[in-house]
Amino acid sequence: MPIPKTLPPGFVAYSRTREFTPETLPDGLKAAHSTKAGTWALLHVLEGQVLYRLEAPGSGEQLAGTGDKVVIEATVPHRVSFVVPGRFFVEFYRQDGTP
Repeated sequence: MPIPKTLPPGFVAYSRTREFTPETLPDGLKAAHSTKAGTWALLHVLEGQVLYRLEAPGSGEQLAGTGDKVVIEATVPHRVSFVVPGRFFVEFYRQDGTP
């Protein structure tokens, strides 16, 4: 299963994390984790380089640099790590009209 290039149509932003740096990146994001059903996300790289890696049963990875975004598919296990120190945040999306 490849990493999607875009969010599904009809999804709207509803929340975001604070900015993370190598010093503040939570252990939970460095280990395998996923979003809940129906929740997609965009990882926004503000500075540096981040490696987004899918976990089994998926496979694939995306290296994202300053200004890049990574689409995070709902319920798909993944992990994140810094390759070059910098900053990123994650913005969460759901189907428009979903509470």
